[in-house]
Amino acid sequence: MARQMDPESASASGGSRMNFYAATLCLAYQSLGIVYGDLSISPIYAYKSTFSGGLQLYEEDIEILGVLSMVLWTLTLIPLCKYMIFVLAADDHGEGGSFALYSLLCRHSRMGFLNTINPSQEHISSCRSEMSKDTRTSLLIKQFFEKHKNSRVVLVLVVFLGTGMIIGDGILTPTMSVLSAVYGIKVKVPELHENYTVLIACIILVSLFAVQHYGTHRVGFLFAPIMTAWLLCISGVGIYNIFRWNPGVICALSPHYIYKFFKKTGRVGFSSLGGIVLCLTGTEAMFADLGHFSKLSIRVAFTGFIYPCLVLAYMGEAAFLSKHKMDLHRSFYMAIPEVIFWPVFIIATLASVVASQAIISATFSIVSQCRGLRCFPRVKIKHTSNQIFGQIYIPEVNWILMVLCLAVIIGFRDTDMIGNAYGLAAVSVMFITTCLMFLIISTVWKQNILVASLFVIIFGSLELLYISACLSKVHKGGWVPLCSAFIIMSLMSIWNYGTVKKDAFELENKVPLDRLLSSGPSIGIARVPGICLVYSNIPSGLPPMFAHFVTNFPTFHQTLIFVTLQSFMVPKVPVNERFVVSRVGLPEMLIFRCLVRYGYKDARDCYKFEIQLIEEVAEFLKQEAHSKEMAVREPSPNHMFGALGDDEVSIASSEQWRNEIKVGSVECQEVTKLKECREAGVAYMIGNNYIVARPISPFLKKFAISVYNFLRRNCRRPANALGIPHPTLLEVGMLYRV
Repeated sequence: MARQMDPESASASGGSRMNFYAATLCLAYQSLGIVYGDLSISPIYAYKSTFSGGLQLYEEDIEILGVLSMVLWTLTLIPLCKYMIFVLAADDHGEGGSFALYSLLCRHSRMGFLNTINPSQEHISSCRSEMSKDTRTSLLIKQFFEKHKNSRVVLVLVVFLGTGMIIGDGILTPTMSVLSAVYGIKVKVPELHENYTVLIACIILVSLFAVQHYGTHRVGFLFAPIMTAWLLCISGVGIYNIFRWNPGVICALSPHYIYKFFKKTGRVGFSSLGGIVLCLTGTEAMFADLGHFSKLSIRVAFTGFIYPCLVLAYMGEAAFLSKHKMDLHRSFYMAIPEVIFWPVFIIATLASVVASQAIISATFSIVSQCRGLRCFPRVKIKHTSNQIFGQIYIPEVNWILMVLCLAVIIGFRDTDMIGNAYGLAAVSVMFITTCLMFLIISTVWKQNILVASLFVIIFGSLELLYISACLSKVHKGGWVPLCSAFIIMSLMSIWNYGTVKKDAFELENKVPLDRLLSSGPSIGIARVPGICLVYSNIPSGLPPMFAHFVTNFPTFHQTLIFVTLQSFMVPKVPVNERFVVSRVGLPEMLIFRCLVRYGYKDARDCYKFEIQLIEEVAEFLKQEAHSKEMAVREPSPNHMFGALGDDEVSIASSEQWRNEIKVGSVECQEVTKLKECREAGVAYMIGNNYIVARPISPFLKKFAISVYNFLRRNCRRPANALGIPHPTLLEVGMLYRV
């Protein structure tokens, strides 16, 4: 994958450093249209929102220089220092976002509540943490979380809250960006009715979401030229305005003007911070979208191009404002020279579409991580690139976001109110990242507690200042991200709770194989030709739904493979470590168990999966025939498909499969039987279980189970989510009382 390349590996594989740098620059170019759209479009509305309250401009220009100084230092401290230097370094095998930080914490300690470390996970190479000596502080923090279960619950709820804020950002970013850009037409056509601008914005949004299925790769190359032209326009206009109107704005680089600003404006100046924070919108996407690109490409694009262009744009607008104080609420478009207004307006409208792409891509990544850890209802995840694994498209999320965006844009119609909500959502996610980084620095990087505390003091105090200013505007639109984050957090918690309860019931009610076989003569169990893959969530014993099926229909296939899918707090599990095969019962029964281990970003292709799984069982039988002992083995990386990448696996014909499973020149008898069963057909058995709370359960539990059942009935069915072909599917219904 391109995002995992480095110069050394490139050389080792026969490539050159030039190829590596070319790939990095290509990714950096694509990132302009995917990652930085939201951050780059913020000059359109940052100053407008800042001065939308009671903040006034006077002759001394203290307010303008103070606001500019805060914007410049905020851009320098948060995106440039915090994210470029520290947060991007905390990636989880190339993945970013709140769940990536949580995954790191879970693997390096027992802070995890979703997926605690178990023996099978410790055998996965990507799950192993580097062995280094814990500091006294890291030990104390780890012991605290291990001792207090409530602390682990609070931690996962914080992660859910951050996830909810990012998804809420996916609702607010397109509305704010597109509506702000379209309203610029009123500078030249002031008599245009508001309904027409809202209609134009809605059409643009529908078009944006309609092209998402083409994938990040194609959309990135389509959008990157637009964003490049946009950044060159705003930086060029900025330079023009600086030299024409007020070159003295460069003095705002001194933080002394921030002190003078608050000394003069007081409480009104504090309230204006809710507008200044909009210069940071889209910053979290640099980390959340990391799976689509690489750390180096993200850093190169921001430090080499984005940051300088934004600084020039903000300085140029401030220079214009210092001489045109009457144009306070439309300063961005008024600052554009008359001769190039319409070209810049068109580019601004197109750039507003690009701005929405960053958070949409980030939302897809976050939802994919949540689904992989069974914290989100089942949705379809479509991988849109063979080169960059993290580039995905989720149809359900895409269309739900579109409907919610249209609802917000039609309901509010006011960029000031949307801006209040937007700023609170953006800065809240940043503060949650800062809190998680404190734990990363102290327990994963094992740095001194003073270093971790200094990180929180520098960045967290600034973010808390902005949060407090945004909270004062909750009644003016700030309630939108709070409500949306709470709803999403609740749904994720309920889905995880219901899933855990269902798994616990199956584990408690699993049926030993001996009990089923002992009752075989009385119920007359018969075997039919073929292979049956029985999906379950328990790693031992027989799932209740299978015993329920056999009791009512006393028959099953000649070859049974109980498949247990396990999700781990790691982005990807190596292909050669994914399958663990063992035998169940006597050899002549041909019953096997296969543990299939996935990371939260692993793709699951049913057609490849069937070939790989049966080949793993055949390999297990060949190994067993040689060793003459029954044991669980780790899969060899040199077998038929294990040496191939995910995208290189092809479906073998029956003749190819017959030739590959031979042991030397003589076929193992059991392998021959397995081959015959496969040729007879492969069926899939999966539970379609309905869970209900016991009558004596408390009301809160009954409510949670009811919501879980509602989500389960209205999301993608398990068979569809796993890609199981319908003609070979057996669904077994069963009622679980939890």
